[in-house]
Amino acid sequence: MKTLEAALDAEAERTAFSGVVRVDRRGVAELAKAYGLADRAHGIPNTVDTRFMLASVAKGFTALVVMSLVADGTLPLSTTARSLLGGDLPLIADDVTVEHLLAHRSGIGDYLDDDERSDDINTYTSSVPVHRLDTTERYLEVIDGFPTLSRADERFSYNNAGYVVLALIAERASGVGYHDLVRRRVTEPAGLTDTGFWRTDELPGDHAIAYLHAAGLRSNALHLPVLGTGDGGISSTAGDLAAFWRALFGGRIVPIELVAEMTRPRSDWPEEDRRYGLGFHVHRTSEAVWLEGYDAGVSVCTTYDPASGIIHSVIANWSDGAWPMLSVLDEHLGTA
Repeated sequence: MKTLEAALDAEAERTAFSGVVRVDRRGVAELAKAYGLADRAHGIPNTVDTRFMLASVAKGFTALVVMSLVADGTLPLSTTARSLLGGDLPLIADDVTVEHLLAHRSGIGDYLDDDERSDDINTYTSSVPVHRLDTTERYLEVIDGFPTLSRADERFSYNNAGYVVLALIAERASGVGYHDLVRRRVTEPAGLTDTGFWRTDELPGDHAIAYLHAAGLRSNALHLPVLGTGDGGISSTAGDLAAFWRALFGGRIVPIELVAEMTRPRSDWPEEDRRYGLGFHVHRTSEAVWLEGYDAGVSVCTTYDPASGIIHSVIANWSDGAWPMLSVLDEHLGTA
């Protein structure tokens, strides 16, 4: 790993990378290295155990919550969203199912339209004051009112709102709050002691501040909900992400046959040169799967390749920090 480490060091210096890189092979950590500062104002460095915001990595956790409810018979994949939404979100078609939402094939309108957003992810601000978004139910006012884009199962279209709807459906079907569902059904069975949802105004001391740019003190505090839900907002460490993949493919979160179903490609996504399953990105030609997150102050990708047994993660605490380092990993590990 010395050649890889040298390449990562050079790229980190060139791009002002701030975050953590970790590589595991068949259960053994081969490289774990931190760069940059967790708190720039106070000069506190990142460590390999620093917690970071992970943005849309949360979608994989939401998908697992739902599939655990599928496994115990609480929420069949064929369940319609309408059967649990009642009169809420009336623009969601009556035939949209849990499976459609998981696969990004629901056709529902999305409150985050990537086609209309600026190329600069740091410019996005919520239509609702972020301090009000502290429960899944309160997201209803954010995701309501967006017309249907296509018929259910007609096509793939990445959709953030769909995963907020899934969190809401899971809450209503189980009678348990979404954040507790994640803890009880995903993080605790997987042994993830440093993973969870924290309010952005109550971050623990070992949590990195998320910055908008490679330099400066401007954070993402005014850009993201104060408490995330089904489509984003979870935090974790590089070590917990490695443990997550081992637990997932060891059948400790949901039965292994459901893992296979979730990581089976359901759609091609040629614009992003990949495929998609149920909550997981799938490599265009191999069985490698990953979760990624990209938002103001957050960039992360964590990947598992069953063929090689390699798990690798890059987590950055500024908006575009992870991608150059990820390219180095892919080049050296042959995972591109």
